[in-house]
Amino acid sequence: MLISLAMLAFSVVTLIDIITREEGQVKHLPKFGWVLIAILIPLLGGILWWAIGREYPERAPRAAATGYPAAPFVPKPVDTRTTEQQLADLDREIEAERLRAEIARRKRERGEA
Repeated sequence: MLISLAMLAFSVVTLIDIITREEGQVKHLPKFGWVLIAILIPLLGGILWWAIGREYPERAPRAAATGYPAAPFVPKPVDTRTTEQQLADLDREIEAERLRAEIARRKRERGEA
């Protein structure tokens, strides 16, 4: 008896959740398809709905075990340069480093450093 009531409550909660979801929050099938599955196969349909059928909201990152609040999400900057631009910048950096090393070598030879 208790198992039957639990299954009925699970099926009712599942149907309410399916019906009240926005269409954009439903995955893999239209809402009508999920309602049919939840009615025709109550237990399996409900499990499938909660496992793969609904879109869950984004969760904030959890706080660490230290008890301090989690750091806010900071997106990584996107490099919009082309590959050719990146290679040219890298070549300039390499040449600048080579010139710095050459200047340091010449200073050592003259005894300035």
